[in-house]
Amino acid sequence: MVNRLPTATWGLSVLAACAHAANFPAIPSDKSTPVQQRIAVNGANSISVGWNTFEQLANPCVNYGISPSQLTKQACGTSVTYASSRTYSNAATLTGLTPATTYYYQIVSTNSTVEHFMSPRLPGDPTPFQMNVIIDLGVYGVDGFTINMDMSKRDTIPTIQPSLNHTTIGALAETINDYEFIIHPGDLAYADDWVYNIANILDSAEAYEAILEEFYNQLAPIAGRKPYQTSPGNHEASCEEIPYTAFLCPAGQHNFTDFMNRFGRIMPTAFASTSTNNDAKISANTAKELANPPFWYSFEYGMVHVVMIDTETDFPNAPDTESGSSHLGGGPFGALGQQLAFLEADLASVDRTVTPWVVVGGHRPWYSTGGSDNICTPCQNAFEPLFYKYGVDVGIFGHVHNSQRFLPVNNSVADPAGLQNPKSPMYIVAGGPGNVEGLSSVGANYSTNVFAYADDFSYATVTFQDANHLKIEFVQSSTGNVLDSSVLYKEHAEQFVVQ
Repeated sequence: MVNRLPTATWGLSVLAACAHAANFPAIPSDKSTPVQQRIAVNGANSISVGWNTFEQLANPCVNYGISPSQLTKQACGTSVTYASSRTYSNAATLTGLTPATTYYYQIVSTNSTVEHFMSPRLPGDPTPFQMNVIIDLGVYGVDGFTINMDMSKRDTIPTIQPSLNHTTIGALAETINDYEFIIHPGDLAYADDWVYNIANILDSAEAYEAILEEFYNQLAPIAGRKPYQTSPGNHEASCEEIPYTAFLCPAGQHNFTDFMNRFGRIMPTAFASTSTNNDAKISANTAKELANPPFWYSFEYGMVHVVMIDTETDFPNAPDTESGSSHLGGGPFGALGQQLAFLEADLASVDRTVTPWVVVGGHRPWYSTGGSDNICTPCQNAFEPLFYKYGVDVGIFGHVHNSQRFLPVNNSVADPAGLQNPKSPMYIVAGGPGNVEGLSSVGANYSTNVFAYADDFSYATVTFQDANHLKIEFVQSSTGNVLDSSVLYKEHAEQFVVQ
């Protein structure tokens, strides 16, 4: 989503811009110091660690173990960058982890600290757990937005910037023990909205990079402790969201470059099937070959099979392609039809006796309040038939900057079963965590909508209570108040769903 500054303000920007430098974070004296840390589920027994440094590392490594004083294992990876970036993106994958166990890790540097995470639950683990949903989250501060802060209240993560109290990042810090991982299907940082700080007008290339650095530093206390699973949104596409302008972007600031560098080596592909069914194993292997992280991929965690999709490119009339509605010149990132072939193979592989719940996360919704401008019809045409055919339980989207919940629905028709064992997927929009563009008004209602909120920043939680009950709640970021709560019941009687 995008709103632009009034024309009258542009003339005021020139004098301010002449004296302005991009709001870059300070470069540490030790350029091997890790910044912008992030982790992700990479396999059934593995976690990938990503971080940035202000110099290229010949051998970026992470030491890890089950005691903070005995980091006896080491994993090493690669260090890459792109034109216009001040930093190098590093990644290493920690393997051989005991499931659901606290591990400690330290990025190898003369200036790093010991951090910790819980290793992934094995597919089929029936233990209840919560995942959080964060979409459309932007940088806080001069290049993003500010709100009134209560500086007397501290976060549960002591390293988080105090100014982030009572923001969504602050809420994630205060509730750090409540959830086990986060999914973020698109729109991180909003670097392409550098123009909202009019002092950036003559400094756009550096402002773009500065916003990325600011945001991922702000997110690091969360993303460095909890797996942070991402897929792309339109704000990752290029240096500017104005149609047909991608060719004006400097090298490195178009076609999802930073997103690929930052997340491409830490997101998973698709898990090997844990089913005893040979057809499921074949489908899972096919999906693994067709997966293309960080754009489309899947992973399994306890009772859930999670699929992350790319609503921006790589399907007919995708909006961020040159001929799409946004004309941002994005993609392609796979062969013709690869993403949809991946999705079908992946969904066909899901054994509901192992992972009863199937959740798909993408950026652009096809159900939303507020009118047709908020609805991605090409996305619906491409993905909805597969969602219904293979019995996806919940579809999670953002792009519209508010919180919404819908009845289970297919082809715009509400499922008569409601929340009691429907065949159709339940859809939510969780685009309200906060960014420089502000919140989207709820606007005109949609027939199957049962909750919509745009009064303050908010996010969603999904709790897998057991094989048959899934609870979704929307939470007000500033207060922790639950705004809406619902429980979806699914019988999950079939081992493989084909409708």
